[in-house]
Amino acid sequence: MGIALTCAMVVSTAPPAAADPDEPVRITRFLGEQRIPYLMKFDGTTVGGLSGIDRDPRTGNWYFISDDRDRYNPARFYTGKLAINKATGDFTGVRLTGVTTLTREDGKPYAGYGRRDSADPESIRYDPETGRLLWGDEGDRPDARNPEIPVSQSAVHGANLRGRTVAELPVPWNLELAHTDRGQRRNFGFEGLAVSQHAITAVTEGPKFEDGPVPTAGRGAVTRLTMWDRQGRTRGQYAYALDALAAPPNPPSGLADSGVSELLSIDDYRYLALERSWMEGVGYRAKLYEIDLRGATNVLKRDSLAEDGPYRPVSKRLVYDLGDFRPPVQNLESLAWGPRLAGGECTLVIGSDDNFDKSEVTQLMAFAAKGCR
Repeated sequence: MGIALTCAMVVSTAPPAAADPDEPVRITRFLGEQRIPYLMKFDGTTVGGLSGIDRDPRTGNWYFISDDRDRYNPARFYTGKLAINKATGDFTGVRLTGVTTLTREDGKPYAGYGRRDSADPESIRYDPETGRLLWGDEGDRPDARNPEIPVSQSAVHGANLRGRTVAELPVPWNLELAHTDRGQRRNFGFEGLAVSQHAITAVTEGPKFEDGPVPTAGRGAVTRLTMWDRQGRTRGQYAYALDALAAPPNPPSGLADSGVSELLSIDDYRYLALERSWMEGVGYRAKLYEIDLRGATNVLKRDSLAEDGPYRPVSKRLVYDLGDFRPPVQNLESLAWGPRLAGGECTLVIGSDDNFDKSEVTQLMAFAAKGCR
């Protein structure tokens, strides 16, 4: 497939080492919450698993991608409208307007869970430079609990508004999924995706085998952000230090999962990163960080961050701890900029994936923010 996504100018191999100080992003107020009913039916589909959202600033249309892997329907995205009052900021409603099946270059839907060449949609972005969509595909691979799963590589796809794949970014060799314990772990592929003026950036949810173990309550971990220019050329890769778990699972032998669930650009070198964790017997926790790639080491040529010498990760600054906000915390996986308010504030929408589980919800929360561009 072709990889030229737009003809905008390219970014340099590494982010700039220094720049004028930028106003930090800060949340100024909560604007409201809306929920989509559990297993809501829409145009012959079952709504749920919404793991990525974005907005076309020209039309005000919103895009919502579902990570349903043919449990109910094939991989798809929805379009819709969010009612955010530009004068007051009040967030008063959400309405779906359409649904589109994601298809391969040949026009056929992607295979479902457990099948070869399946897709696991986790993030979606509208690209104003091309008028197309980009979506992050976590891929799949076998592990000890699921030994029969075939390998489907993680990817960043470009698609037209009819959902058909028209481009695909090259995945660096050090992020490939494999049948053995090397490369990316299962469920730790591309989870977050961001589009800025000169770059496309994706983040893997958690550490690959060569980069060390997964986070625990006593120890963090490291994952990677990969950056491409607008011609689809890989320009850099940067380490992101994950937090330790907020608490151990209960019981201590219980399951836990933690990583970056979404990425949102502020400019070409600053991003918002949503870190989300789940601990059995404890529940979900989430924090919103502002990260800065300037000064970080380009680790594109490194296979192991645990063994290949020192490096400097991207810097992190806590913007908002969502762990105590409107409990119980949900499975927060989406970040998107909404319309700018009359007073100059930006709107930031954070959404949850209900995992098609009746004990969880599909939640959209809107906040006013400053420090965005």
